Amino acid sequence: MEKTREFLKNFGLPSGDRYDLPTSTKRFPDGAQYRWEVPGIQGPGAMRALLEDFDKRGLILHRVTQTKGIMTLTDEEIQEMVDLAKKWQVELVLAVGPRSTYDTGAMVRTSEGVRMGYRLRGQEQIIRAIEDVKRATEIGCRCILVYDEGLLWIMNEMRKKGEIPQDTHFKVSAHCGHGNPCSAKLLESLGANTINLVRDIQVEMYAAVRQAIDVPLDMHTENPESSGGFIRHYEVPEIIRVAAPMYLKTGGSVAKTHSWETTDAEARKRVKQVALVHRVINQYYPEAICSQRGPKDLAIPV
Repeated sequence: MEKTREFLKNFGLPSGDRYDLPTSTKRFPDGAQYRWEVPGIQGPGAMRALLEDFDKRGLILHRVTQTKGIMTLTDEEIQEMVDLAKKWQVELVLAVGPRSTYDTGAMVRTSEGVRMGYRLRGQEQIIRAIEDVKRATEIGCRCILVYDEGLLWIMNEMRKKGEIPQDTHFKVSAHCGHGNPCSAKLLESLGANTINLVRDIQVEMYAAVRQAIDVPLDMHTENPESSGGFIRHYEVPEIIRVAAPMYLKTGGSVAKTHSWETTDAEARKRVKQVALVHRVINQYYPEAICSQRGPKDLAIPV
């Protein structure tokens, strides 16, 4: 295997998972190692409850993510979420609507087809997905959650050409199923601004991926029942150390599924989950640096 390991090094890749757990020297532009993200906030009511509760607890949030899809929101709902994000200076991430589970194809519902994740079937679905993104960016959203590598590539080309705003960010979902340095490097080359690896990546694997790429990683600190339900609070300090810069996706265990319709009360429960992880970081890695509110590189709506 040594010859293969040496070959990988020629491409800026680690020669294996990093069991030596080197400390990452990479940072966000403001010098921070980590930021907070709350996923699964599906509409403006839950988003307002979430943001207000963050203020009550004296906590800072950097990113709110909606997962059901842009096409499930009215223009008025998107506008309200954009306005809330601007007021609180947080990144609003809206998910591409078209996906295999919403399509007329039945394969994704089978035990074999589930492996395709949320990827798109056919060029018409690509076109519809692009239209979804155009609609969101026209209203002011500047960060898009992507589930398909081909869509990521073509939207990056559109971003370069000014077909969509050039300050739009693309976040790759864990539902794409990527979990190694080679895949992460490919996604970065396709235009990904942040990458969510599969949820059960181990610490030494995070360390290896960080050696290969520069863009931030997104990590689920806990998971809904449909994704295994495992909670990783005590691993967070070490993962920050080896994989910075990263977004800590917190509050997922409140939901049962990825597209769970979060109530206002459940949104507040997600804030409690952030407070719990915050305590663990403060106790076991107090020197870790978190971004302040509204850093300049966030894709805050316009």
